[in-house]
Amino acid sequence: MVDKELSEEDVRAKYIDPSLRSAGWDEKEQIRREVSFTDGRVIIKKRGTARGKIKKADYILNYRPNLPIAIVEAKKNTLPIGTGMQQGKDYGEILDIPFIYTSNGENFVEFDKFTGIEKEIPLDKFPSPAELWERYLIGKNLKDKKENIITEGYFYTKGVKKPRYYQRIAINRTIEAIAKGQDRILLVMATGTGKTYTAFQIIWKLWKAREKKRILYLADRNILIDQTISGDFRYFEDKMIKISRNNITKAPEIYLGLYQSMTGAEDWQQVYKEFSPDFFDLVVVDECHRGSAKEESAWRVILEYFSNATQIGLTATPKETKDVSNVQYFGEPIYTYSLKQGIEDGFLAPYRVIRYVLDKDVLGFRPVKNQVDRYGNLIDDKEYTVKDFDRTLVLSDRTKKVAKAISEYMKANDRFMKTIVFCESIEHATSMTRCLGNENSDLVKINSKYVMKITGDDLEGKKQLDNFIDPKEKYPVIATTSKLLTTGVDAKTCRLIVLDSNINSMTEFKQIIGRGTRIDEDFGKNFFTILDFRGVTRLFADPKFDGDPEPIIDGDNIIIDGDIVIPNPNPEGTEEVGEDGENGGRKPIDRPLKRTKFYVDDCEVSIINKKVQILDANGKLITETFESYSKNTLKKEFRTLDEFLDIWNKSNRRRLIISELEEKGIDFETLKEEIGTDLDEFDIICHLAFDKVPITKKERVAKVKKNYLKKYSGQAREILEMLLDKYSEENIKVFEDIMTLRLPQFEKFGTLPKIMKNFKNKENYLHIMEELTKEIYL
Repeated sequence: MVDKELSEEDVRAKYIDPSLRSAGWDEKEQIRREVSFTDGRVIIKKRGTARGKIKKADYILNYRPNLPIAIVEAKKNTLPIGTGMQQGKDYGEILDIPFIYTSNGENFVEFDKFTGIEKEIPLDKFPSPAELWERYLIGKNLKDKKENIITEGYFYTKGVKKPRYYQRIAINRTIEAIAKGQDRILLVMATGTGKTYTAFQIIWKLWKAREKKRILYLADRNILIDQTISGDFRYFEDKMIKISRNNITKAPEIYLGLYQSMTGAEDWQQVYKEFSPDFFDLVVVDECHRGSAKEESAWRVILEYFSNATQIGLTATPKETKDVSNVQYFGEPIYTYSLKQGIEDGFLAPYRVIRYVLDKDVLGFRPVKNQVDRYGNLIDDKEYTVKDFDRTLVLSDRTKKVAKAISEYMKANDRFMKTIVFCESIEHATSMTRCLGNENSDLVKINSKYVMKITGDDLEGKKQLDNFIDPKEKYPVIATTSKLLTTGVDAKTCRLIVLDSNINSMTEFKQIIGRGTRIDEDFGKNFFTILDFRGVTRLFADPKFDGDPEPIIDGDNIIIDGDIVIPNPNPEGTEEVGEDGENGGRKPIDRPLKRTKFYVDDCEVSIINKKVQILDANGKLITETFESYSKNTLKKEFRTLDEFLDIWNKSNRRRLIISELEEKGIDFETLKEEIGTDLDEFDIICHLAFDKVPITKKERVAKVKKNYLKKYSGQAREILEMLLDKYSEENIKVFEDIMTLRLPQFEKFGTLPKIMKNFKNKENYLHIMEELTKEIYL
């Protein structure tokens, strides 16, 4: 080892690369360098969005494509050997990679996750691919198992997306479980993370290896089957068929079936019996949190009939109630990729929540003596609360005020943002559609489909569903619904979700939020907004929100961990049949005679409060004021003023500090509006973290011009004065980026080399910029 200081790049080129090549790692097929595996969290700012830092490994070593088994982290030779090990271990946990190496060019340090042993090894003793693969198989208990299906390649052709890291983990863990003989498998992946694509790759590998020759893919909605056939599964071509009562053939190998078209009370409806119990080798169940996992469900008979097949359940929301258990049927999930992790990685859109409080929701409504409703019905004398509104009693002005608030938000932001309004019932959706249409009559006049009711009873509305979810179609813009759009609808351009329904089911809530979590940067969709008129977003604070099963529903209450905490708004029966008539197998119990619904037109409703919340860096909604949140965050980040100044005065750290704080949820644009628009980020930090009186940028510039610029004259002074003026309008970047001098206002001074002559040379100019910056912050 030489004494000369070597950069990280030098260490890679001179020591790590030769070691890998001499150990037999193939340059083209097995060695991947500087592998980015996240997109960087989307940061919601006052104006637009930004991206946080991506996670990137120096090297990932693959035994076969999409079979990574080792990570190598490189560090410059002035750092101790093993410096990058913790980072490597962290990446290994995320990426499900067991062998971690780090090197500073002196030797390697190896960590074996299977044994927990960390040791130093010489540069010329790096393990070969065959050696590491052998250790991988032993560590995973896959030795002498079906290695052919493990190493079978993924499907790939030009134009097909490559798997993200979590999809690769889900695929490989599933294949490895099947290789070991596991026949019931559960995958939990947040809405918008590509469950169908993941299922396709699993099926492809098993099918190509001839491990599973006949495969059944089950779903409970036609739109899910149709999207799958025309989307990820299209490459199966003529090997694929959609089963229906009029289309039964045994020639294909990939079958897609709708529960409803395969089951029924009559023998002729039981299409699944046209196949022998051993016909299918593999059954994949999409959205398995729904009817199929329910023990007495009519759909469950399909899974039991084909019980000899390997069965894989896919869901974003595992369901655990006294009647339905995904875990009991499929077993514990072999992999979970949560909404929180998806947002943190930048693959899913974060959200802003605006909660509205209406006076009658808080105070309730009680009729005066002998009050009658719109139709002359005597209103039952009782106190009606928010759980009754639009269920047993309708306050027409409440619907109007909600529609007005939705419309005002859209008018202030974008009247053509795709919007889903979740209502309490089909009737409520109908009246909401009318009120929204009246609030936007100017646009409805241009196109009557601006607002559409898309519910199971409305054939015209259902026909517009494809147009609503198609990014290229402008109309419909606003879709009102009750249950139809809660699941299975890939509305990736949806930017606004409105909650005006009493939702206590965690499963339903997660599915609804999932309608907005897809990112579509081509159409400017990086985050979405939730307008909450029923306090539903309280469920974000429930520890069970991010990945855990929903609470057990018992009688009139919802029970969480044995404590009755939330009234159940629908105590008179079980889960209602879905409005699209496609939730067969749910068995409503007998209900009491339907009571009269009352319609009150003479009760004024007002919005009395509105609160805006955004996600913090830990994925929790900020409930304090933004200034207070920022202050608390900054105090945790910098213990003392001296510590902060020491970091800030290092020129290469300033923008990094700001970037890191923005990743923690601090939006300086918002703070400038709250504290003062003419403030530098430096002054905002000092003011909030250390209670310093902020100095405006204009004041700082005036001080520098008065004192520091005395030693300059002519064009040099004029250029520096212009830079200071530009700083007062923008930020410190004007001094850090030499390209500022190429802006139009500096053209009169000539080319960049000519401008540099006013400061002797480029190096001296950069030195002056650093001096100027220090003067700014004195």
